[in-house]
Amino acid sequence: MIAPESLPTLPPVLDYAGVTVFALTGALAAARDRHDIITFWFFAVVTGVGGGTLRDLLIGAPVFWVNDATYLGIGLAAALAVWFLSRYLERAKTLIWLDAVGLAAYAVIGAAKALAFGVGPLVSVAMGVLTACFGGVIRDVLAVQPSALLKREITISAALLAAGGFVALNAIGVPALWAGVLGAVAGFGLRAGAIHYGWALPAFGAKRG
Repeated sequence: MIAPESLPTLPPVLDYAGVTVFALTGALAAARDRHDIITFWFFAVVTGVGGGTLRDLLIGAPVFWVNDATYLGIGLAAALAVWFLSRYLERAKTLIWLDAVGLAAYAVIGAAKALAFGVGPLVSVAMGVLTACFGGVIRDVLAVQPSALLKREITISAALLAAGGFVALNAIGVPALWAGVLGAVAGFGLRAGAIHYGWALPAFGAKRG
């Protein structure tokens, strides 16, 4: 087990930021279905911490939010923000773009946490992808909405690019913060292109030419 003093490889504020973005998407999903404020909070917290919780369980790390009530506070703040401001937002579009930001950022954060606990590079990339995607899966299941992962959209690939870019840059000696920024920007750029231009990978059985 890696000593706690060696953690994290990225500033903790980035973890708070990643959870905040996903928490907002959870609250927006609750707003779409006109739930009450407690359900807003529940959706926000579960979406915000879901991917990181599974990652920590798999790599044998203490679950990151259990001893830090800040994450519950982040969920409450996100729920209240959406409760009072969602009428001013185009909710569907806001959710899609916030999800893209969260996907890229949390892929890097998840990979960094795994590396810091001594997990190998390839598995750390996988942990980054899982961290980025699992919270959104939980959100969509709770909201009884089809997950973006089941659509022909570039989603997992964007998380893979973000996490893989971070791990590769870190391996060649780029400082963790800069490796994280570059990986997240690359992942977000790919996801943004998929949203705006409709980019998609070839489907199985698709005709060529």
